[in-house]
Amino acid sequence: MEKEIENLIAISRKYGADSRYVIAGGGNTSYKTADKLWVKASGHALATIGEDGFAVLDRNKLAPMGTKTYSADPAEREAQVKEDLASACITRDRRPSVETSLHDCLDYAFVVHLHPTLVNGLMCSANAANVCDELFPDALYIEYTDPGYTLFKKVYDRLQVWKAAKGSQPQVIFLQNHGVFVGADTPEEVDRIYGGIMGQLEGRVKALPEGPSEVDDCVTEFIPAIRQVLSRGGRGLKTLKVTKNALVDCILEAPGAVTTPFTPDIIVYCKSEYLVLNADVAEAEAAIEDYVARRGHTPKVLLVKGIGLVAVGDNAKNAGIITEVFLDAMKVAFYAGSFGGAHGMEPSWIRFIDTWEVENYRRKVANTAASGRVEGKTIVVTGAAQGFGEGIARELMGQGANIVVADLNEAVGQATADSFNAIAKNNKAIFVKTNVADMDSLHNLMKQTICNFGALDVFVSNAGVLRAGGLEAMTPENFEFVTNINYKAYFFCAKVASHIMKIETEKDPEYFADIVQVNSKSGLRGSKANFAYAGGKFGGIGLTQSFALELAPFRVKVNSICPGNFYDGPLWSNPENGLFVQYLAAGKVPGAKTVQDVKDFYLAQVPMRKGCNPVDVTKAILYAIEQTGETGQAIPVTGGQVMLA
Repeated sequence: MEKEIENLIAISRKYGADSRYVIAGGGNTSYKTADKLWVKASGHALATIGEDGFAVLDRNKLAPMGTKTYSADPAEREAQVKEDLASACITRDRRPSVETSLHDCLDYAFVVHLHPTLVNGLMCSANAANVCDELFPDALYIEYTDPGYTLFKKVYDRLQVWKAAKGSQPQVIFLQNHGVFVGADTPEEVDRIYGGIMGQLEGRVKALPEGPSEVDDCVTEFIPAIRQVLSRGGRGLKTLKVTKNALVDCILEAPGAVTTPFTPDIIVYCKSEYLVLNADVAEAEAAIEDYVARRGHTPKVLLVKGIGLVAVGDNAKNAGIITEVFLDAMKVAFYAGSFGGAHGMEPSWIRFIDTWEVENYRRKVANTAASGRVEGKTIVVTGAAQGFGEGIARELMGQGANIVVADLNEAVGQATADSFNAIAKNNKAIFVKTNVADMDSLHNLMKQTICNFGALDVFVSNAGVLRAGGLEAMTPENFEFVTNINYKAYFFCAKVASHIMKIETEKDPEYFADIVQVNSKSGLRGSKANFAYAGGKFGGIGLTQSFALELAPFRVKVNSICPGNFYDGPLWSNPENGLFVQYLAAGKVPGAKTVQDVKDFYLAQVPMRKGCNPVDVTKAILYAIEQTGETGQAIPVTGGQVMLA
């Protein structure tokens, strides 16, 4: 028995991790003995499922459901069926799949129900029944039937007729506009059958259009405005994901190719109506408000000419799922062209799925939200690959933000983003290689941010450099290098960020955006033998105050955070070129003979006897973001070392 459950987990994960067979964690699998059924529980993804992801049911209690007479009223009938399933469930803490009874009535130990894209290319086509009969004469084809008990009963009855005529059940059941069931007594036989199905279909379809396609530059003007239209009026901050490739281009050039859903899963994740728009803000705004008035919710999918597929999620995870599901629908539409053209779901089918309690439960599970102080906001942090910036970005990630790691160090920056995604909930991190002193690089940063998240809510200008030295030691080249990054680049960042933010605030009178400069205590008072750094930081506060005055009418707040010394970070503690080493060499600390002497000297100047760290600074950043009554401030986080009058 233990071996069979291990086999069930293995085959579930195998198909669940293969996007050719499973989209958004869908499908279900089962294993049965004479008296028990293990079936995937709702809310679990096949790709990662373990033994605790399967509901276990008593087959003796499931068996009567095929012949039992239930109420003629659909709502009452579904409640009765749900009660019978619950009564049969041995593992009470797990809700069994809606197709549990169907799994039970198949005479095979292993049943694997999936929605392969190729299969649905056939099942969602105009000639599905005829082609299925031609290619798979030993399979049972079931015309579209509403999921739940109605589908189970139709399959159950057809299986009785089939078995009476042929002596055994079919191993393959195709469901119009739904997917396929495969039954066998071993996982190896399941694999053989699926391989045969896929091989047959691959020989009958054209290859998908492949390759990247450039998103129009207008994306940074259009998408931020649309995101705010979608988010305003208490709708919650939306996360938008833009996708454009050869397949998307092909479908957008074929009007009506994906105007209605093909399968129940598309309705669950993408709803049943999709907006086709030009990249015109006024036109799109009117269409969205009309959609909301008619449907009572925001659209999940926008198809925008020149920009591509735009998924509208309640969070980054949700936007990713919508993208995955709708790209699959585009593939289905393309494949269906080889079988007489696409056949979408009919209005009555759509209405049933959109209001069905079980599908609403799945949607609720898929959209479970986390809670954080910057939940749903998209925040760019420059210089975030490591050190102070990495710590700030990590803390903001933990508070629910989508994070853009903007840094020149590609290898470390990508690794940092990956580490953030390992702890992500519904949010996401990306890395964008960025030179903050180059305007073209910053424009690319804005484009990538908008394409991945649809918005820029907060820009944390953290990237900074330091070259210590007095007047005799400081070279013009080092002075220019420090000034370019610490002062000039802050202007560049504020310029590109504020342009996006003003587009957003224009569309929502209750929305505020933030530019936050990570400055320094050296921006509040002079620093001996460190004038290049201090001068740039002093200038940065001047920029902050000036930017704040200019941007206040647009509800873009601009503030500086002035940390004390982060002694444990690489800026100070790097044994080769950290500040302790530099200051010792520059003679900045009189009488200091060792690095520890330098460190002790600086700690003695802090009333709270502690260095500043990213957690301290992030708390100040969160304050700056959350409040709406202050802008142009320089907020010290120095342990009392610098106090403002």
